[in-house]
Amino acid sequence: PGTPRAMSDVASHDAHDAPRARFDAIFEAEFAYMWRSLARLGVPTRDLEDVTHDAFMEVYRRLDTYDAARPIRPWLFAFAFRMASDYRRLARHRVEVIGADAEPSEHVPGAEELLQDKQSRLLVERAVAKIHEERRPVFILHDLDEVPIPEVARTLSIPLNTAYSRLRLARDEFRAAVHRMKNEKSLSGGVA
Repeated sequence: PGTPRAMSDVASHDAHDAPRARFDAIFEAEFAYMWRSLARLGVPTRDLEDVTHDAFMEVYRRLDTYDAARPIRPWLFAFAFRMASDYRRLARHRVEVIGADAEPSEHVPGAEELLQDKQSRLLVERAVAKIHEERRPVFILHDLDEVPIPEVARTLSIPLNTAYSRLRLARDEFRAAVHRMKNEKSLSGGVA
């Protein structure tokens, strides 16, 4: 049996450990999802590890705002979306770095794994990258991550009708990009 003071120390220690354990579980289960989301939102491979960790630092700081009644992935995607937007705004990322494209492309597994072959996945990834930055998150959340549009709108803090409109336009852009790339491939003799 402990003294009243010792019992209160244990209770306070447990209260501190619970959020950390919850964060650790989220980090472990959703790291690949956050990485994949940031890659889809245009963060280059060379910066994915840093930006993913930065995003999880924000998740940790805001963990007390998460509503456990809602799905975790749309909530996490909102962090990825903000981090990717902030990343693009930084001037140092607007400067072309000679030789940066020489870095080998890292495959990021995800929803597109359902596609049958690597060429199809590459086509999808390249087509998603052609969707306007404002519409891409709606497309990724709804069509790739299968999040219902009302949840997409809540996650991105946009009106429901705006989410539907952006999804429609993003799908049009996606189809046009796929069509264009397939035509380029057939014109070049199958080499994309």
